[in-house]
Amino acid sequence: MFKDSAHSEEMAQELREVISHAQKLIEATAGELDDRTRAARTVLEERLAIAKVKCGELEGHLKNRLQDTDKIIRDKPYYAIGGSFVVGLMLGWLMGRK
Repeated sequence: MFKDSAHSEEMAQELREVISHAQKLIEATAGELDDRTRAARTVLEERLAIAKVKCGELEGHLKNRLQDTDKIIRDKPYYAIGGSFVVGLMLGWLMGRK
């Protein structure tokens, strides 16, 4: 069974880093008294909370999809091989056209 694809793990790590940098930005501007800065911080905090929730949901969804795909391929390997062959033929045909 697939543990996690390397690509999805890299994307999740990148998103975690963006969230971390945004939190540091909020902390760095905590002492600012400007109205625009406070308004921007408020909006950023709200969006950051939403992003954290969506990131968790996305990771769960990706793991479920990987598990489902793995189960289908293990249950019907010849269908997976045949489907891959057909897709390869179609791509070859489309790329070979001028």
